[in-house]
Amino acid sequence: MSVVATASPQVRHFQVDEAGAGQRLDNFLMRELKGAPKTLVYRIIRSGEVRVNKGRAGADTRLAIGDDVRVPPLRLSERPDPAESTVPPREFPILLEDEHLLAIAKPAGVAVHGGSGVSFGVIEQLRRARPQARFLELVHRLDKETSGILLVAKKRSALTALQDQFRQRDTGKTYAALVIGDWPENKKVIDVALHKYTDAGGERRVRAVAADHPDGRRSISLVQVLKRFDGYTLLDVTIKTGRTHQIRVHLQQAGHPIVGDDKYGDFALNKAMARGEAVAGCRFERMFLHARRLAFDHPASGERIELEAALPAECATLLDSF
Repeated sequence: MSVVATASPQVRHFQVDEAGAGQRLDNFLMRELKGAPKTLVYRIIRSGEVRVNKGRAGADTRLAIGDDVRVPPLRLSERPDPAESTVPPREFPILLEDEHLLAIAKPAGVAVHGGSGVSFGVIEQLRRARPQARFLELVHRLDKETSGILLVAKKRSALTALQDQFRQRDTGKTYAALVIGDWPENKKVIDVALHKYTDAGGERRVRAVAADHPDGRRSISLVQVLKRFDGYTLLDVTIKTGRTHQIRVHLQQAGHPIVGDDKYGDFALNKAMARGEAVAGCRFERMFLHARRLAFDHPASGERIELEAALPAECATLLDSF
């Protein structure tokens, strides 16, 4: 990526290379404009002062190799804006790593990326921990409160190949979920459309809708009972579609919300779990949803890879306490 700039504030032009190809415009600018607050980046995009190939572009515009990104004169501090959180470098437990990709075990309570009130996430922390890495991009996402396998691409070619597999549903994604109640043995397939919307407080939410709902998207989850406890059931849930909050809403809609789910769960039970009152001697303060298995074709060799992530200690402790 080449930059034309001078010491005093001037219009700058960024030429997009392989490392920036496919990135959203907002993410590209936040990486390239050192010391620029996010609020400034979004303001200059909204005002039309940022041009891509001489045309206006939105924050979600995807860039391609060779694109010319014009940025208006900006006086940026050499240090990050004090209003911006400093991203602490952090590595995560590695399940697989080579020159093409990185698979980690994401803990619960950590967002995969910054935004929507979160200053930073896994990807920003990894980039800080690996300043020599030219390319690190999320292949897919997990909810903040979901733990488990997360893929990060180390090359643009790997990112494209892996995301194609996710879109074409060529990946096997299985989650462990502890739900409230006794799951019916014969309920093995949930084929219920989902509609994503924003509530009055600006929160992203999802609800189950009729199959013919104009804004509904068909969503399929396969459910298998792993173990039954008194008042709870441990499930394996394999998703055939990757909708936002799919497992959480499907299980809740079936009458068996996930333990600890702060959006769709049993809030009174969640509080009792957190206080250690629901299960004697065990405080459980997260959502019991864990991406435990992921299968995909390696983006370079084509070899079928099957990864597994063991249940986190707090989840295993809860099950042992029943």
